Amino acid sequence: MADWFGKDVFKLGFGLMRLPKNADGSIDIPQVCQMADEFIEAGGTYFDTAYVYDDGKSEEAFKLAVSDRHNREEYTICTKLNAWAQCHDEASAKQQFYTSLERTGAGYFDYYLLHAIQRNNAHLYDDYHIWEFVTEQKEKGLIKNWGFSFHADPEFLDELLTAHPEVDFIQLQINYADMENESVRSRACYEVARKHGKSITVMEPVKGGALANPIPQVTELFKKVNPELSPASWAIRYVAGMEGIITVLSGMSNIEQMRDNLSYMRDFKPLSDVEQDTIKEAINTMNAVDNIKCTSCHYCVEGCPQQIQIPKIFEARNQQLIFNNTDGAKWKYKMATKDKGLASSCIQCGQCEGACPQHIPIISLLQDCAANLE
Repeated sequence: MADWFGKDVFKLGFGLMRLPKNADGSIDIPQVCQMADEFIEAGGTYFDTAYVYDDGKSEEAFKLAVSDRHNREEYTICTKLNAWAQCHDEASAKQQFYTSLERTGAGYFDYYLLHAIQRNNAHLYDDYHIWEFVTEQKEKGLIKNWGFSFHADPEFLDELLTAHPEVDFIQLQINYADMENESVRSRACYEVARKHGKSITVMEPVKGGALANPIPQVTELFKKVNPELSPASWAIRYVAGMEGIITVLSGMSNIEQMRDNLSYMRDFKPLSDVEQDTIKEAINTMNAVDNIKCTSCHYCVEGCPQQIQIPKIFEARNQQLIFNNTDGAKWKYKMATKDKGLASSCIQCGQCEGACPQHIPIISLLQDCAANLE
């Protein structure tokens, strides 16, 4: 299958979502400058930001660290238009494009994405005529390649790519832990994208940092094979070696993370057969950890008098149990309970347990989630 991008593209992308911060919460621009300089010096070109990242401060940081200090041919930039956040109508959604041009100082975008499309927000990109709008910007030369980032099921991805064959690429969440995850379904989404001939940029290759600090059993597996490589390197190299990958984004928060990533991506080598087998063993090890065996069918949610998003709460708890990632788990829990019921708000009516095809003891597990995440 032919891909539109060059085979010599540097496979590490600099994600600007989790930039280093000063004590007062502002972005540490001098450190970002140093990170950008070392990234470009190593051969990196791809920077990824978004209109909504850090309320626009991410795009502004890119201008200060990159476009104000480097020649335009030294870098490529991707940003995103979000039709469901920080806008309220078609005009304000489209204005994001022009605001991003000003904030980044890039002059044009090498890559541009419709941001975080899901089943519950996709209609806004239709209602606001955003598909047509970005096509017009490409015709004007203000966008070189465009597509969308995606957070839903492979069946819906197939529908979108069938309806919009004109997109140049897409961005997917892919990592070794989520390949068969019933909620994320990374492998199935990847296969749909490739069926449609689309190249892919990868987000969350380290699963929000969870795979940078996996459970000790997994870390030991990796150390036995190569004690010099970090757990994060295994995750990023696993994805970077897949067919059709443009670049793998890493949201780097400090210069140490940048240097670690560059140490193994500067002269990138895909995982060996032994390393691939080790990844399989790591997945089996994580799956063997005691966790909540929820398949996210959502039957339990329908009719819950407290509007508790049970599968999402269980996913947060599993983040803690399987990946030893309490901070990430608590963030997921916060998102799962935003404007919805807390785990502790369960009134033990039993409706959920009667609906669960897996016969999971939901009531007691919600009590466990409340104790560990609230």
